[in-house]
Amino acid sequence: MSEPVYILGGHQTDFSKVWSRQGQDIADMTREATLGALAHAGADASQVQSIHVGNAFGELQRQQAHLGAMVAQVVPELWGVPAMRHEGACASSSLGVLSAMAEIEAGRYDCVLVLGVEEFKNLPGDQASQNQNAAAWQGHEGIECRFMWPAAFGLLAQEYGRRYGLDRRHLNRIAELNYGNAKRNPLAQTRKWQFDALSFTDDDEANPVIEPGTRRQDCGQITDGACAVVLASARFAEAHRRAGGPAMARIAGWGHRNAGLRLKDKFERSAEQPYVFPHLRQTLEDAWRRAGVPGIEAVHGVETHDCFTTTEYMAIDHLGLTAPGQSWQAVEDGRIERGGSCPVNMSGGLIGCGHPVGATGTRMLLDAARQVAGQAGECQIEGARRMQTLNIGGSCATVVSFVVEAQA
Repeated sequence: MSEPVYILGGHQTDFSKVWSRQGQDIADMTREATLGALAHAGADASQVQSIHVGNAFGELQRQQAHLGAMVAQVVPELWGVPAMRHEGACASSSLGVLSAMAEIEAGRYDCVLVLGVEEFKNLPGDQASQNQNAAAWQGHEGIECRFMWPAAFGLLAQEYGRRYGLDRRHLNRIAELNYGNAKRNPLAQTRKWQFDALSFTDDDEANPVIEPGTRRQDCGQITDGACAVVLASARFAEAHRRAGGPAMARIAGWGHRNAGLRLKDKFERSAEQPYVFPHLRQTLEDAWRRAGVPGIEAVHGVETHDCFTTTEYMAIDHLGLTAPGQSWQAVEDGRIERGGSCPVNMSGGLIGCGHPVGATGTRMLLDAARQVAGQAGECQIEGARRMQTLNIGGSCATVVSFVVEAQA
C-alpha cells in the first residue's frame, strides 16, 4: 500500500434493537452511528473532510435513497462535507471503506467517515426477504425456491458435498460456535437467545429445513443496524495520537474482486479448480501481499462473512486454514474456536451478532480494529496483533478483505 490508513475509532449500534418499534428509522441509526464514531475517535465533526455511506436496500425497505446526504441532514455539523453512497449488496460498506482509503492514499483528504446502515425490521419478514433478492440476478438464477439466499447457499453446501463430501455435523457446529460467541458480545442480536440440545442437530422440529441444504440455524440474522468508522492518514493519526485519543489500528492490506451475479456460473467456471470461488481466494492473497505477510499463518484471528454456515465453511478453506475441501478439519480440531490458533468470528459473526446488510463490512472492520487494539472486551483474542476480514456481496459476486494490524 502506498500510504497507511488508520482507524481512529468507531461505533456500532445494538443489533438487537428494532428501530421502527420505537418510532425511529434509518435516519436515527445514521445519527447514532455517526456521533458515536466521532466521540470514540475523539474527532470533531469539523475535522471530517469526506463521507461514504454503504447501504444495499434503502429504496426497497424504506423508499429512501440519497443516503450520502442523510448524514448531514441528521448531523448538521457535517453540512457541506462531500458525501456519497455505495451499493454492493452485503459488501456495501466495505466498498465505502475502499473509496475512503483511496481518497486518503491520494492525499485528497486526511480524515474520512465511513458509515454502513440498513433497516430491515420495518417490514414483514417475507417482504424483506423478497427485497434481498435484488442482490441476485433477477429472473436468471435458475433456482426454484421460496427463499433465494437460503436456497443459493444450500446449493453451495451441495456443491461442496459433490466435490469433496460434506457432513452436516460440521455446519451445525459452526452455528453453535457463532451463537456461543455472540453471548459474550453486548451488541449482538442473539446474545440472549436460548437453544436446547437438539437446536444444533438435523432434528426437523428444532432445526427445520428452510431450503434444500439449509436449516434454520444455518442462517445469518438479518437485522437493523449501523456501524461507522473514522479513517485517517498517517499525518492526521500522528497528530491525533499526540492529542491523547484512543488506541488506533492500521489497515495494512486490502483485496477486492468481483465475479458475475449468477451463482451457477461461478460453479461452472471453477469446476476443474481446487477452490469453489477462485476470485475469492485471489482477494485474500491480494490482501496478504499488500500487507506484506505470507498468508493466514501470520493472522491471529478472522471476522468472516457467515450469512450461512456454508459461507463460513467455504471461507475456512479459501483462507488456507485447511486444504481445499477440508474445512471440516478446522471445525473438528478447534483451531477456529476461542483459544484456537486462528479464532473465527469472536463477535458472533452474521449468524450470532447479526447482519444489517449494508453495515456488515464496517462492523467487521471495527471488530478487527478492536481486537488488535485490545479493546474487544469479552470477545478479545489473547495476543491479537493482526486480524483479517472477509466480506462478500450476493453469491460471492463482490468480495472484499482487509488486513488490520496494531499500530506500531
